[in-house]
Amino acid sequence: MVKKKDNIRRDKINYYLDIAESVTERSTCLRRKWGAVIVNNDEIISTGYNGAPRGRKNCDDLGYCLREKLNIPRGERYELCRSVHAEQNAIISAARKDMIGATLYMVGKDAKTGEYVENSNSCAMCKRVVINSGIKDIYIRDNKDEYRHVVVEKEFVENDDSLNGTKGY
Repeated sequence: MVKKKDNIRRDKINYYLDIAESVTERSTCLRRKWGAVIVNNDEIISTGYNGAPRGRKNCDDLGYCLREKLNIPRGERYELCRSVHAEQNAIISAARKDMIGATLYMVGKDAKTGEYVENSNSCAMCKRVVINSGIKDIYIRDNKDEYRHVVVEKEFVENDDSLNGTKGY
């Protein structure tokens, strides 16, 4: 095992992903815990995590997840989900003028195992919200040190997966 040297700084992308990972701890979902951070000009604009709308009972209050009870695969039937997604909550909490050209950092973890969600991406509804928010780039954590870069214009607009009937992510 290689020990990290104490004097080496964490790269900026993983720094913001670490903050997004910390935000996952506020999630109230029993299935997946998501955290999101929006950054523009190296300044945090807002954060968000997945949970029921304000004033409504969360899944962890109810003790069950309806989508899990019905064995619905990830990426499908989000109209049955009680949660507002992490990226949506972060976008709701920010002014659009501050999000134009911004970067969204996202981390998802399995609520039971704590493992990172593999091959994750924004759901179809969140993709639309991200496009309209003006966010330019997304970084999604795959493991503690690795991530994927999504260019919104290319991946969500030019490669419009809503036209081919693809479900899930």
